[in-house]
Amino acid sequence: MIMLVHLLRFPAFPEMALLSMICIVLLISLFVKQRQELISYVGAQCSVVITLGLVFYLHRVPAHVLFNQHFTWDSVAYCIKLAILTLSIFVFIYARGAIQQKSIPSGEFYLLGLFSILGMLILSSANSLLSLYLGLELLSFPLYALVALERRCANSAEAAMKYFILGALASGLFLYGLSLLYGTTHTLVIPAISQALLQAGQSPIILSIGLVFIVAGIAFKLGAVPFQAWVPDVYQGAPTPVTLFVGAAPKVAGLAMASRLLIDALPSLHQQWQPLLAIIAIGSFGLGNLVAIVQTNLKRMLAYSAIAHIGYTLLGFVAGSAFGYAMSLFYVLIYALMATGAFGLLIVLSQSGHEIEHINDLRGLNARSPWLAFLMLLIMFSMAGIPPTAGFFAKMGILQALIQAHQIWLATLAIIFAIIGSYYYLYVVKVMYFEEPESTMPPLRAAQDAYLALSINAILLLVLGLFPSQIIWLSKAAFLTINHPVY
Repeated sequence: MIMLVHLLRFPAFPEMALLSMICIVLLISLFVKQRQELISYVGAQCSVVITLGLVFYLHRVPAHVLFNQHFTWDSVAYCIKLAILTLSIFVFIYARGAIQQKSIPSGEFYLLGLFSILGMLILSSANSLLSLYLGLELLSFPLYALVALERRCANSAEAAMKYFILGALASGLFLYGLSLLYGTTHTLVIPAISQALLQAGQSPIILSIGLVFIVAGIAFKLGAVPFQAWVPDVYQGAPTPVTLFVGAAPKVAGLAMASRLLIDALPSLHQQWQPLLAIIAIGSFGLGNLVAIVQTNLKRMLAYSAIAHIGYTLLGFVAGSAFGYAMSLFYVLIYALMATGAFGLLIVLSQSGHEIEHINDLRGLNARSPWLAFLMLLIMFSMAGIPPTAGFFAKMGILQALIQAHQIWLATLAIIFAIIGSYYYLYVVKVMYFEEPESTMPPLRAAQDAYLALSINAILLLVLGLFPSQIIWLSKAAFLTINHPVY
């Protein structure tokens, strides 16, 4: 009994348990042929729920490192792991109906999803360049396969090929940057890298070159400008359940990677990576909001919206304070929740037999289903940053961090593009409420569990907007231990 208690309080036990459950689900899917879809779904959901419970049980375990300093357990890892696993539960609920309808191999979808989740968890606790790259690749490779899962669809195959080629290129650039960082500091451990750079004083030119490659890798994984080309193609070409998976939890994991490298490993290079991130952020929310206005394909519009939101997320890093980092975490958590709800609603609406691809496919949704139209309205209002939704407080927190850092011009620019970007969100609301539905549209049908999860998801955006203090406190608490100098 004592050994079990000690095992449950072992910080790496959730990852170990998830890997064990993945092996069990894999064996069951291989040898059990009857009702395989249901068994794979239940196995995947049980794996995620159990892992979530194990992570939650660790909330009182103090921060420390293990596995020869390659793995860390701290408040940042705790917060991000909770978010990743919670979002994954919603993703699997929404995806189940679409997997059945599109005849997507269910066993492969859930297993690849679980492997990607495992990579996200490892990435969240990475304390060395080795474990960070291992988690990143374990996160990325299943996503490449997921995009190509609908084998008979040419668009899906094309999107997977683009994603894989660009992802391999970005991975190579990122690994090259890590190798330059290792060659300069002679250590793989992130805290030791930070200490070595602080003691060295002025950084050599080779380290600055490595920093550029590292920032490029981070920008690609987040889908930020100028490495955003894969985002609209993958979002549009991939099956909607895969787009849902790609557009939610991996964004949170990407922020964890940026946090480990820029905040924990390279705080002494803040003067160098701050302007780089400022340029990337401006380009992201500028290009994302402007190009999204002219889109008619709903998934493509949400793709450019994702680029814009990543730009706002990076502004917290540009602020360069513990409060700014906390607001970046808060923003990406709220965005992931919004993206999960948006793509989940597309899946639910598409289960009636008519694939929702274009904005005009939502015409008259209020007349067909007032409740689903209201849920979509909440999601669009939150993405636009309209009070009292959670998206408003996320944007306000980012702007407050910029103002405290005396980045008034950047905050002003962010406000201007946020106002511009609100147009295409409100246009979706206008189509739902003020246009007549097509007479040929079939009646809406949706699985009860997906309907309930979607309701909870969208209402949560309103509740967190009315009572945002808890999740803001959680985001701040995750970065309370940060005491890096701000340059």
